[in-house]
Amino acid sequence: MASLGLAAPVLAQETGSDLPQATAATGPLLVSADMRAGTDLSGPWHYSIDPYRSGIAGFHGSAPDRGQQRHREIDARAEMAGDNRVLYEFDLANSPVTTLPSSWLTQSPAMRHYQGLVWYQRQFQVPAKRQGRQFLRFGAANYTTYVFVNGKPVGKHEGGFTPFAFEVTKLLRDGSNQITIGVDSQATETTVPPPVTDWENYGGITRPVRLISTPDTYVDDAWVRMTRDGKIAVDAHLDGPRAANQTLRLRINSLGVELAGKTDAKGDWRATLAAPRALQRWSPESPRLYDVTITAGADEWRDRIGFRTIETRGSQILLNGKPVYLRGISMHEEELGTDPTRAMSPAAARALLSEIKDGLHGNFVRLAHYPHADVTLRVADELGLIVWSEVPVYWLVAWSNPGTLATARNMIAENVLRDRNRASIGIWSVANETPVTDARNSFLRTLIADVRKMDDTRLVSAALLVERDRSAAKPVMTLADPLADSLDVLSINTYNGWYTGDRLNDLPSSVWNVPADKPLLFSEFGADAKAGFSDPVHQQKFSEEFQTEFYRNTLAMAARIPTLQGMSPWILKDFRSPRRQHPDFQQGWNRKGLISETGQRKPAFDVLARFYTEKAAAQK
Repeated sequence: MASLGLAAPVLAQETGSDLPQATAATGPLLVSADMRAGTDLSGPWHYSIDPYRSGIAGFHGSAPDRGQQRHREIDARAEMAGDNRVLYEFDLANSPVTTLPSSWLTQSPAMRHYQGLVWYQRQFQVPAKRQGRQFLRFGAANYTTYVFVNGKPVGKHEGGFTPFAFEVTKLLRDGSNQITIGVDSQATETTVPPPVTDWENYGGITRPVRLISTPDTYVDDAWVRMTRDGKIAVDAHLDGPRAANQTLRLRINSLGVELAGKTDAKGDWRATLAAPRALQRWSPESPRLYDVTITAGADEWRDRIGFRTIETRGSQILLNGKPVYLRGISMHEEELGTDPTRAMSPAAARALLSEIKDGLHGNFVRLAHYPHADVTLRVADELGLIVWSEVPVYWLVAWSNPGTLATARNMIAENVLRDRNRASIGIWSVANETPVTDARNSFLRTLIADVRKMDDTRLVSAALLVERDRSAAKPVMTLADPLADSLDVLSINTYNGWYTGDRLNDLPSSVWNVPADKPLLFSEFGADAKAGFSDPVHQQKFSEEFQTEFYRNTLAMAARIPTLQGMSPWILKDFRSPRRQHPDFQQGWNRKGLISETGQRKPAFDVLARFYTEKAAAQK
């Protein structure tokens, strides 16, 4: 379990700096960390911008001088007042205060479009009589994160949407401790994603930071699931001085399951058992979850897990052995409201996902275009929504850059290892709308192989582009992407009638040339509408009438494709996108949502809901 055979990212060290170095997804993992006891560091933090990154490097790339080292433990105000030779050009202890988790884009009007480096700092208490090991676990911070405790470097992490943890046992002291975090949101041509996207880049610490305590030897990773042949399987990995030859015990009390075993010399344990007859399989209609524990010495790992199978047979998707049509929609991680800050709470996630489950009568959600918060996955488990989860390998990444590939592989590992206990996840996606080249094909096939190595119980896909016959009078679309051969589910983004000059009433007669032996999804289609803007006569774009007719005709087209097994139209809610600047309709928002940013349903919402109601009735 600890050694996945995946390449760790290689990130250059800042010359002459004592800044922390990057870690790979191989550890510490702290899987199901949200179920462990700990100290939540959410709340007030001091912050200070560093637009020229002077806290990382000096004028000529050398180590920053004392007056710029934000992580040091000092009283800048007192030192400068007491000695006129002292110069500090920062004072985090007396800087403005914000509440975390949140993005700095909403901290003040001056920060609305800031991209770069921001430093955060606060004090936290540690009891004197603590035992075992202490870890700082970050839900996510966008994009590159530098962590210091009591003035000492702890670690560095690249990637804005996946969790990471650092052990700080030896750095903590009794009583008050200082934590300083630098977060740099700036994307480059070699980051994942690159600078040009179609969503808001919410810089900052956008998910909780927690101090987690464990025994000296603890369950770092555990994966409990149903295999394709219907058995219960468990993989667990211990970390610590007594990891080898340690007795473990798996319990699912409500099913009367108790299974004991011992770890090998590497601290790994693998076992299978027959599924109890009383077990109820997880499904959208009955999202049954079980409390699962693994005890190992003084440690107890726990999670809430559903058991189900998902696979393909020809052009069908099978959930628990039965065909399922994925009635879904896409969703960005952005809470309802006029000023979202990407701080997804359980209540915020439930408000959005309930619109899909109860409002649209859906059973599927595409969480685009990056791994969403673990609280969202928890709610999807509870509500019974099948999830498409993806990494932000989006549009044009640096396909030939080894460092970019390493970063993407690390993201895939962090995503899969965090969430493979979630029954809701049915599809891992490795990319979105990436143009075909040899370098891209090699890059994505590497990611696909990584996913299959870490999780052989789910389906793999990617949102692909198609070729259009420009000589045809009506849309003739062909899926010719060579990556299709490597995927379980074929997925296509299509916007005919919105980004093309097609008449909407021509869409139902579209021709789709796709492989007949694999299931097909429409991973995206959609049209903008500003809530409340009506044009019943001309039905111009951005009117609710245009969006409604777009959905009616696109759904009529979808009904004629025999291999189509589901869809996730673009998108549930209007979301912020700086590239969308039409002054009448967009004003920095992508308006393809079926609900507005405040939750107002547009007429097209009901069109899709009726379509899904009919689909659900047909499958009973």
